[in-house]
Amino acid sequence: MKAIICNQFGLPDSLIFGELQDPKPAKNQILIAVEACGVNFPDVLIIQGKYQFKPELPFSPGGEVAGKVIELGEGVTQFQVGQSVLALCGWGGFAEKVAVDVDRVFAMPPGLSPEIAATTLYTYGTSFHALKERAKLQEGETLLVLGAAGGVGLAAVELGKLMGAKVIGAASTDEKLELCREKGASETINYTSEDLKTRIKELTGGKGVDVIYDPVGGDFTEAALRGIAWKGRYLIVGFANGEIPKIPMNLPLLKGCAILGVFWGQFSKLEAKQSFQNIAQLVQWIKAGKIEQHIRKRYSLEESPQALQALLDRKMLGKGVVLI
Repeated sequence: MKAIICNQFGLPDSLIFGELQDPKPAKNQILIAVEACGVNFPDVLIIQGKYQFKPELPFSPGGEVAGKVIELGEGVTQFQVGQSVLALCGWGGFAEKVAVDVDRVFAMPPGLSPEIAATTLYTYGTSFHALKERAKLQEGETLLVLGAAGGVGLAAVELGKLMGAKVIGAASTDEKLELCREKGASETINYTSEDLKTRIKELTGGKGVDVIYDPVGGDFTEAALRGIAWKGRYLIVGFANGEIPKIPMNLPLLKGCAILGVFWGQFSKLEAKQSFQNIAQLVQWIKAGKIEQHIRKRYSLEESPQALQALLDRKMLGKGVVLI
């Protein structure tokens, strides 16, 4: 089968387009003919050997796919050959076929296109879990989203607005901030030209923000934390900046705030029932037109490394998708 191949850990330009042996489904696995694969920041980390999991070389990146079932492994009875599904494979999605554990496969809801299905789970699943289970965001609260024009950030802006919060979107360019306003941010901060802490205080009348959603890390984390409200909740989602920040621990004490980790992949495994309920709610909102994925660009399989480079360069507004 044709695939994007990682033969050694490195940057996107080290990936090659070539042939890999067709996978075979093991016990309790499903073989999927991939139609679309979402492009996500963990893909950038996994090809560099920097993610929580390290697959054996060679492998294909791509962890969020939609396609059709073409073969069932031993013990699989809940799916049928020919059925449309979406799946969280971790890696292997930038290829024509991928074998996935059955507990990471979901029946495709009617009316959902493969490209929308393959770009929804990571971004909206992560952001909904973060705001709902971890922050327990309440109607009328103020939510600050860092990296607000990226995949998970834009989903957090849209979901925060839908959940009744006042949303402040923070990003690095005016183009990105305009997209944030289109998705529901009532206020924006350009943190390359404005002081983040000062602007937070100005926009909240000195109170600070109730919830901070941070998929960026780096220097912005401490500045944002200094602008959090009393008993605020700070969500650690990721480190797109490339730097894991060191937080002065006197700040949570002085603010009476909570710092909460968001690891949606682990949540979806350990709390599968709640994760399924969240996904069902997201699908309902998508079909009702209440949320809509912003797909920045569509790529061919051979162009997949370009999609990962755009993520690495922080030039991807919204979400990219590879169509196979």
